[in-house]
Order: sequence, then structure tokens, then C-alpha cells
Amino acid sequence: MRSSGTSQLKTIYPACRAFLDDDTWNALLAEYADEKNTRSFEELLAHRIREPGVPEFLPGLARLEHAIAETAQRGDLISTSVERREINPTLTLIEASWSGLPSLIDSRDGPPRNPPEQGEEQLLVWYHPKSKTVHYRSATDEDLLVLKMTAEDIDPHVVAQEGTVPVEAVEGAIDRAVVNGLVLEPRSLIRRDRGDSQAWQDIDEQFLESSFFTVQWHITQVCDLHCRHCYDRSNRSPLTLEAGIDILDDLAAFCADRHVRGQVSFSGGNPLLHPHFFDLYRAAVERGFVTAILGNPTPRENLERIVGIRTPSQYQVSLEGLEEYNDYIRGDGSYRNVMAFLPVLRDLGITAHVMLTLTRDNIDQVLPLAEILRDTADSFTFNRLSQVGEGAELAIPGRDEYRVFLIEYVAAAKANPVMTLKDNLTNIIFHQRGERFFGGCAGFGCSAAFNFIAILPDGEAHACRKFPSYIGNVYHQSIGEIYDSAAARRYRAGTEACRSCPIRPVCGGCLAVMYGQGLDIFKARDPHCFI
Repeated sequence: MRSSGTSQLKTIYPACRAFLDDDTWNALLAEYADEKNTRSFEELLAHRIREPGVPEFLPGLARLEHAIAETAQRGDLISTSVERREINPTLTLIEASWSGLPSLIDSRDGPPRNPPEQGEEQLLVWYHPKSKTVHYRSATDEDLLVLKMTAEDIDPHVVAQEGTVPVEAVEGAIDRAVVNGLVLEPRSLIRRDRGDSQAWQDIDEQFLESSFFTVQWHITQVCDLHCRHCYDRSNRSPLTLEAGIDILDDLAAFCADRHVRGQVSFSGGNPLLHPHFFDLYRAAVERGFVTAILGNPTPRENLERIVGIRTPSQYQVSLEGLEEYNDYIRGDGSYRNVMAFLPVLRDLGITAHVMLTLTRDNIDQVLPLAEILRDTADSFTFNRLSQVGEGAELAIPGRDEYRVFLIEYVAAAKANPVMTLKDNLTNIIFHQRGERFFGGCAGFGCSAAFNFIAILPDGEAHACRKFPSYIGNVYHQSIGEIYDSAAARRYRAGTEACRSCPIRPVCGGCLAVMYGQGLDIFKARDPHCFI
């Protein structure tokens, strides 16, 4: 940095310059430029701290600014291609003898609210590879723990056990360090290849590479309801606790191998009716998985027990429209049971998500129901009916009717914060308007066998739970073998009709709807597609 000469010192040390009068600053420049001088700018400042108008903290501030300038110069050279988790190579750790130095840079246009105080503090300076900017701040205990774990390759489970904290808390700290750019992780291997496809060139990278892998785990077929649209009431061999633990261990190995975080969405039937639900839920939490529950209303004591293990990311219940129609589909009293259950979820701090299965008969009830849920649920959305199983007796709306509804839904969602987007075809509207896409069904359009699989009580794995899409069995194959199978790859590729579509990574239609209409899911087009 010295080779840059005195002309760049003001650029390198703007905060320091703000604390010095012109005479002192010019004297420093002259001393720095002297051919006989061998001291750095920080060292020259250190020798002047007893002079009038030169704050004692200034050498430390100069050291911080020097590190920021150096980091900016070498930031573009950083490689984010790593084979294992490692510390960002641009990271500089500064041992400071004054606290609050970063605030002097942030408030260079005016005096800081809290001037530095003498006291030891560790500062971090690094180049964030995604934002392409230099970051700097005081190090937190969490930062230092994650950096130590990364440098020494310490297993998060060991840290969790020694600190008597949940492993997910440790994993969460690592995730935050990765998001902040302090730690680099290998790229997720769950990603779509953009390749030479010109159609996908405008798709943001976030819709091509998933950092999560979700298993929708149907741990039981037992259910306390008998809905008219149920797509599978078949008898299947029950899941044992021992088999469930093996599946969770296999999922943990798969996620580690593919460099993704795992999520387990417990479903059924009604998952809470499994005799070992709480054991399986605890085991998933202990392995660091994000957990969600897709079930029916349950007594408050069950929820308290769940929260005692760990609060799920969400608890999903279903409503199929207004009370009369909902109870026609799901059984007498089910509407009121759900409406009474939602405040209990909120009282316990559990995110309450309501799902509706869209049919021709309830399409006009979606927006009125959304208004009812505005102050009761945390989120509300819908899936189109899959005419599979008992759902084959119900009907879906026509394409034009659905297009009009979808436009109205998007408009209403802007004014109702609980309404969320899920159906892939919504991105057609955004595409036609030139607006920003959203992730679609599971974040990546049709995510069948991409960042999602369903596992049934007898071990069958399916690309999507809403229609028969068998890709293997976890009792006979590892999840990795199933994911890499030809069957999974075929579902992952989706239908040929969507291959060249410019919004395929965020759409792909719905294979389950196509299947229910008797279409060839590997060749045909979603019957509601209006692109």
C-alpha cells in the first residue's frame, strides 16, 4: 500500500483524516513521504497521539481503515469454489485496544453517538463474495465460535453437546456465518444446470441452486378425517421407530454429501397419530433438521410437548373454503375445529399455515376465506386439486376460469399479508408483466425429485406425494441412490413441453394435475398453462 504514495492516503484513511486539522495532516504526509522514513502511516500516528488534536484511538482506526483498503484490493481474487467448509480467505482479524472503532467509519460525516472507549475488542474485515463489498464490524462470540469450529474442523454435534445447546442452534450459527460471508461452503449439489439453454439465461441463480432438501415424511396412513379429495388411503406397512431413525440418519448423510440443509415435514395421515411421533420428531431435531408439521388440530398439550422439543418452522392445517363447503369435504365440525386451533398455535409462537385444495366448486371461496384468515393465520395459500384417489370424483376449473382467478389472487395478495404464492403458473403472470419471479411450488418451480421427495410409511419414495411417482424404496436403497436413479432424473427433468420455456426453473406446471387429467406427464403441457 506504501507504493501508492501520499496521494492516496486520504482515500485510504478518510475517517482518520476527519479527526486531524490541516497542519497535522500535512505534517504527516510530509513525514510519510520522507525518503528516510521506514514507518507505516499507523506507526507515524502512534508517535503523535500525545500531540494536541490527535486522539489516542487514531492508530487503531488507521489500522482498521488500512485493512479495509487492502481487502478491497484483493477481494475480486477470492474463489468461492471450495471442497469443504473454510474461512473466507480475505478475512482479517484485528486485535484492537479501543472498542467502537467501526462506528467512526460509519459516521464519518458527523461525530459518532458513542465515541470509542479504551478496551480490548476483536474486529473483522472481509470481502463478501456475493455482495462484492468489503464488510467490517466487531466480532461477536458467535463469530469467533464458528471461525474456531471451521478452522479446527469441529463437528457441530460435539459443540452442541459440550455447550448443552441444541445442535440446530449451532447449525444456525454456521448458516449465519455463511450468509454473512465469513465462512465459505461448498456449492450445493442440488442444482439445475443452466448449460447452453438460451431460454434460462434471464433466470436468477437463486432459482437454480437449492441450499435445502426437503423430505415430506408420511409416517402413518392413520387419519382422524376422511376427506373427499384424499389421494391415498391405501393400507401400508407401518413405520417402526428403528426404521425411522435409520431413515433420518440416511437423510443426514445425504444432505452432508450434497452440501445442503435438510428439512423434514412430518405428515400422514395425521402424523401425531403415529405411536412414536414425538420420538421421531426429537430425533429429527437432534440431527439438525428444520422441522415442519402437516397435520390436523391437536390438543394444546401435544403442541406444548412439541415446542418443548423445538418449535417447528410451521404447523400446516387445511381448510377447503367457507364452513359449509369445508365440512362437506373434510367432515362436520372440521371448519370450527381449525378456526379454534389457529389462535392456540399463535399463542404458543408456532407459525400457523393454512392450505386449501382448489377445485371447481370452491374457487369462488378462496378470496373470502383469505379475508377471514387475515388476522388469524400467519400464511394461507392453495394447491390445485390432484384428481387422484378419492379426489378423482371432484372437478378442477377450466383454464380460462383459472387464469382469471389467479390474476385476482395475485392482486388480492398485495393487500392481504397472509396470502402467499405457491402455484407455479403464477410466474406466467409475472413473466408477462416483466415483474420479478418467485420460487414456485417448493422454491424451484416443480421440485419433484429436485429438492424434494416424499417418503411413505412402507419406505416407498415418490417424486411428488400428490400422485403415484415411485422412484425407489428407502428400505432397500439409500436416499442418494434413489436421488441419482434414472427414475428420479426423469421426474426432475419434468415434461418435454416445458423444456424450452423461459420460466421453466420457476414453473414447469404441475405434474400431479396433469396426471389427474390422464395426460402424459413427461410430454404434455399443464392443462391450466396460459403462457
